[in-house]
Amino acid sequence: MTETLEPRRADRDMHNDFHIEDHSLAERFEEVLDDLVAHCPVARSNVGTGYYVINRHADVRRCGQDWRTFSSADGWMINPPEGNIPILPEDLDPPYHDAWRRVLNPFFAPKAVAEIEADARTYANELIDKFIDNGRCEFVAEYAAQLPGLVLFKKIVPVPVADLPTLFTDIDTYSFGPLDERAPAFGRVYEYLNSFLKARSEQPPKGDVIDMIVAGVDKEGEPAPWEDKVHTLLDVIFGGLATTTTAMAGAIYHLATHPDIRRDLVAHPEFVSNAVEETARLYSPVVAPARTVRKDVEVGGVQLKAGDRILLNYAAASRDPEACPNPGKFDIRREEVVHAAFGVGPHRCLGAHLARMELRVTIDEFLRRIPEFELIPGTKPIYESGQLRTMKNLHIQWSVR
Repeated sequence: MTETLEPRRADRDMHNDFHIEDHSLAERFEEVLDDLVAHCPVARSNVGTGYYVINRHADVRRCGQDWRTFSSADGWMINPPEGNIPILPEDLDPPYHDAWRRVLNPFFAPKAVAEIEADARTYANELIDKFIDNGRCEFVAEYAAQLPGLVLFKKIVPVPVADLPTLFTDIDTYSFGPLDERAPAFGRVYEYLNSFLKARSEQPPKGDVIDMIVAGVDKEGEPAPWEDKVHTLLDVIFGGLATTTTAMAGAIYHLATHPDIRRDLVAHPEFVSNAVEETARLYSPVVAPARTVRKDVEVGGVQLKAGDRILLNYAAASRDPEACPNPGKFDIRREEVVHAAFGVGPHRCLGAHLARMELRVTIDEFLRRIPEFELIPGTKPIYESGQLRTMKNLHIQWSVR
């Protein structure tokens, strides 16, 4: 059974009748999160088979680190649709999870990411070139939906860039589309990557991440099955295309609506790295992945039983004042930015260093070339929220010199 999309309900009790797909969450996102952190350490949902939502930073951190009690093996998606396809190693526990991460990590490590930063800046500027003289753009479609794919496909996973729009559309449908279209959309991505991986398996090695996925790892003393290799590539593509776009849009939206912060960053670029962390904290694209409770346990004053499903509310945890004082403020001078945007424990985001680099490049290059910009009057971003969150559009303008 899967979540059921419902119209906005201003009277929904998000403490006792939480619904991750309720439209009111998309519209009142920060308000709902702040309320949960302040008043409801563990919320209850009655949707589908039912689940609990863990909201405070300390509890989210505890659950994320304790994979034996809070397992990922039943999948990151709550109440998944019929025919849902797993993504690996996201939907795995150690030690099999760790075996896959060991072969993937080197391609997303700080050194590997640093080596492609100059190329990322080139791609960023090529995108800006296309709209800078227009004095306006729809930032999501014209920049944020394109840069992550260009970096991923040109420098890490050599999938043809011409196929990026189709893959992005199907992944967006899987994440936010009508419920009966989600699994078929992801199925199309799976079939595409299955064919791509098979073709690469018949070619000479190129020394890239695809070779490592084709080679695979051991699973209980035997070679990993073929489908696990496809599911692993699926996770890399899904993570690379479905998340950073929203964070980029969040950064530019915040700078468009807070000219004091924007001008401060222009004058003091040494704070851009802090702006990246504040963006990840307040505009996290991953809201709440699922886990399964493996043994009876108490969390946040609530007794959970073996077999219960929970969501780790990363987005709420990143707004917990116990972890980050004055959490609603985007503070580029904050001495330590504590958040859960990239996850905690074994499942800490594989692409965290890549995402940070792409965000830094975006803020750097946009402010260098377009230091003054604002929302186009009469427009505002439209969001969609579920276990992931996305900004569907962002219309901004500036004066053309």
